Amino acid sequence: MPAETAADPDADPRMLPLEVEEWLSWLSTEKGRAPATLAAYRRDARRWWAWLTEQHLSLDGVTEADVESYVEHLRGADLAPATVARAVVAVRSLHRFLAEEGRSPTDPGAAVDAPRVPAGLPKALSEDEVASLLGAVVGDDAVARRDRAILEVLYGTGLRISELTGLRLGDVDLESALLRAFGKGAKERVVPVGRHAVAALVDWLGPGGRPVLVPERWARRDDADAVFLNRRGGRLTRQGAWLVVRRWGSEVGLDGKLTPHVLRHSCATHMLDHGADIRAVQEMLGHATVSTTQVYTRVSAERLFAAYRAAHPRATLSGV
Repeated sequence: MPAETAADPDADPRMLPLEVEEWLSWLSTEKGRAPATLAAYRRDARRWWAWLTEQHLSLDGVTEADVESYVEHLRGADLAPATVARAVVAVRSLHRFLAEEGRSPTDPGAAVDAPRVPAGLPKALSEDEVASLLGAVVGDDAVARRDRAILEVLYGTGLRISELTGLRLGDVDLESALLRAFGKGAKERVVPVGRHAVAALVDWLGPGGRPVLVPERWARRDDADAVFLNRRGGRLTRQGAWLVVRRWGSEVGLDGKLTPHVLRHSCATHMLDHGADIRAVQEMLGHATVSTTQVYTRVSAERLFAAYRAAHPRATLSGV
């Protein structure tokens, strides 16, 4: 079997051993991992297999020392800490699977810790910046109504971009101001929708909005049920929604600062700024653990300290 090289982890996937393909299949069918997660794990598996091949090692002959050597190899390859950490998680998951399935006599990754990733703080917009952004979409044509609804829903609900573009008409209950989102791992949750987002959705779904973009014949059956459509009448993709956000960000001087995820960060940060319970924010955003949501409490504290230093006459030495 020809070997992949460490410099080419995205080589032909047929070069991965059958055991690795079975692990990937298990992640999909048994663990419900999202397609994007599976694609990342496949890349990590290719890189791991390429390194093993260079070291003349087999999957069932890997030791804990080999895994630790691989971690050092990744650290020396100028990869981002998050990339290294995810790669180690993938290796550990693979070998745990092989051990539990009886394909390997030991689990060499069990005692190897993934490198710690420096905690980065989310980049939230100020409330004034959000107001400027949401007020920038003027006009009453179908595309303007759609774009206004996209921005209002992203900020008003904290949805991920994939959750937004995956919305179906049956997922939206405007009368109750609720929508159903399907997050990571196909986990379902119900999210409240604020009055501004409800108004924008009513405007978009009513005459002059979405019906204008409905084609004479649907290209794909799934498109007919999509809440958000592109100009050709197909379901709006993640890339398409991203471009909508970037376009209006540019209109108000937020080039390079605004992404769909920044609106999600801003939603969480502003809720906590105004006293929302952290558990409620966790549930709304679909975080698996409250520790993920706690990152936003640090953001809110920093904003408080910054405001204090800027406004209080005795906050700095110059005010003494």
